[in-house]
Amino acid sequence: MKRIWVRIDPWDEALAAAAIESGADAVVVAAGDTARAKALGAAATVAPDGDIRLGEEAVPFEIGSKADEERAATTHLDRILMLRMVDWTIIPLENLIARRKGLMLEVTGADEARLATEILEKGVDGVVLTSRSADEIRRTVKLVHAFAPRIALEPAAVTAVRPLGMGDRSCLDTCTQMTLGQGMLVGNTSAGFFLVHSESAENPYLPARRFRVNAGAVHAYVLLPDDQTKYLSDLTAGDEVLVVAHDGASQPAFLGRNKIERRPLLLVQAEVGSRPVSLVVQNGETICLTAPDGQPVSVAGLKPGDAVLAHVRAESIGRHVGTAVEETIVEK
Repeated sequence: MKRIWVRIDPWDEALAAAAIESGADAVVVAAGDTARAKALGAAATVAPDGDIRLGEEAVPFEIGSKADEERAATTHLDRILMLRMVDWTIIPLENLIARRKGLMLEVTGADEARLATEILEKGVDGVVLTSRSADEIRRTVKLVHAFAPRIALEPAAVTAVRPLGMGDRSCLDTCTQMTLGQGMLVGNTSAGFFLVHSESAENPYLPARRFRVNAGAVHAYVLLPDDQTKYLSDLTAGDEVLVVAHDGASQPAFLGRNKIERRPLLLVQAEVGSRPVSLVVQNGETICLTAPDGQPVSVAGLKPGDAVLAHVRAESIGRHVGTAVEETIVEK
């Protein structure tokens, strides 16, 4: 998700405390101030002697001309660019966002931060806030961390439901209370995901567990922030996951526990147009996919022709350690 660094240079303990306590991802400080920032909390520091080395891993870069824009697009590709716009204009930022990653834009407050994170519907990777107001720091941190992309969801027509034998499945217990219509995107392949509904609905079998998604068999992919994926089996406490609602709204959440247990399994197959989507889930009444209107649909009652929500990719893109790569790959 989007990152926010707060510049505390010159040093001001009250401003640094406001940044760290509000949840800023890092503070940018002068050489020698790293220890003072660390004494206030666990936030990372960006400094010549910091956790992120200023001038080495993060490079300040001023954009004042087309030539500057071209240099920013083609140099330091393995580093973070801390951009300062001489004239705060949109077009150079659009061009850079389209060409490279690792862009942190200097902003003076929440309004500029909002614009920066929404350019081309993708935005910069994060912002460097220069405000000297504790209130503005808190407001901007909250705004930036609330940003999450809208995920395209489509109705998928169920084509087959087949009981399997016993296997291992993952319950993802988050530190977030989910509501009706929310869950996570999980699939057998990296080209298609079902919206697996959270256990937020009341039912006659078990109390609602609003923090939980009974996600599927351990081999499945789960879609994470920044378009990353992981196998369910690889998730551990503290990992960041993505909660998605039936209208496509998304928000980050943190995993408190990955509960893997041996249970009877069920294969669900569907299609969006001609594109297949499938998932192996636990066979049980309380495990649900999501109908187009956001209501949970128990997998125990699924039948061919039923409509459930899915997220599919137009092209087949391979995955290596969760990152999309262009390669020849067939998943079925």
